[in-house]
Amino acid sequence: MSHLVRTDTLGGALTIPRAVLATERSARAAWSALAEPEDPRVRDLIAEFGPIEGLLAGLSGRDSKHRIFIERAARTDLGEATAFAMRHGIHLLIPGDPEWPEGVDDLTVPPVCLWVKGDPDLSSLARRSVAIVGARMSTPYGNQVAASMAAGVVERGYAVVSGAAFGIDKSAHLGALSCGGRTVAVLAGGVDRAYPTAHAGLIAEIAETGSVMAECAPGWAPTRPRFLLRNRLIATMTAGTIVVEAGLRSGSLNTARSAARHCRPVGAVPGSVMSQVSAGCHGIVRDGLATLVCDAKDVLDLVGVMGVDAAPHQSDPVQPEDRLDPVDAIILAAVPRRGAASVDTVAFTAGQTVAEVMGALARLELGGFVSRHDGGWKRRRSSRREAPS
Repeated sequence: MSHLVRTDTLGGALTIPRAVLATERSARAAWSALAEPEDPRVRDLIAEFGPIEGLLAGLSGRDSKHRIFIERAARTDLGEATAFAMRHGIHLLIPGDPEWPEGVDDLTVPPVCLWVKGDPDLSSLARRSVAIVGARMSTPYGNQVAASMAAGVVERGYAVVSGAAFGIDKSAHLGALSCGGRTVAVLAGGVDRAYPTAHAGLIAEIAETGSVMAECAPGWAPTRPRFLLRNRLIATMTAGTIVVEAGLRSGSLNTARSAARHCRPVGAVPGSVMSQVSAGCHGIVRDGLATLVCDAKDVLDLVGVMGVDAAPHQSDPVQPEDRLDPVDAIILAAVPRRGAASVDTVAFTAGQTVAEVMGALARLELGGFVSRHDGGWKRRRSSRREAPS
């Protein structure tokens, strides 16, 4: 039995399979097959009527601004997306599911549903995942950094999220896979359409050990607007976004800005100031949008749990001389390494009194920094020294 919806736009009856209107899940799947991502008209209809009645309202023909939905419905089997998903082991997630990535709910127009191949549980991503994105035309340096960062964060129990594109995305996925970690690929078309096609094998491998997800229904092809719209998912479903390489017009900067708008931390990897492929990274750091990061420890320090993932402050190894009293350090610098100098000479060179020099030399001798030689004083070469207490 079918449910008929009358519409003046098509001049007849539009047939909708009853199963499409049976549940919220099937209605949301139908919406995914009809509307572009981030369509505020769909959001408003669902908010006012709910997914099922909103679908009927959108296809009723009462409002001309919904005409495109009617035209698409006339050419689409609204139940086929769900049937296709069932035949091919594709999971359908809707808001409220335990596996739903709650971070995307922060969007002004969140997805009506998500299609997932592989592990459907995306619920932990908001707390334990990092988006690593960047230029498609990346350099060997960028690829190496992306892979190393991805490997480092998955070893600490974080997932890596990216877009399965050439360049940095690919390197990030491969870095995560190399350590047996989880990685998630977010596609701009249906999850059944590997894009780029050259990455069909990579995307299949990701689906086996992680997740491949999309907002668009199965069968949909990726388009430039859909690439930009999927970036907002990458930015909000993760704990933070890292841009490894990006030109001034790189789509990955769109992801970074979306993350910043939704109060997610953003990191950027520095490159050569002569490299145009790093100009976008330098720009978002200069503008205060991103924090400079150099390795996985920096990434986790930025996006991780306070007190758990914090990275130690990096500095050169502390030398014994670094712990000296300032006056003692000045006097030590006045003692020659070759030959020997008298107390008067050391005092003159250091600009200190003879009494101060004599006291300091005694302490420095005790610490192993200086020794008496030919009636004077000289620096010792031994590295086994302790600053006097």
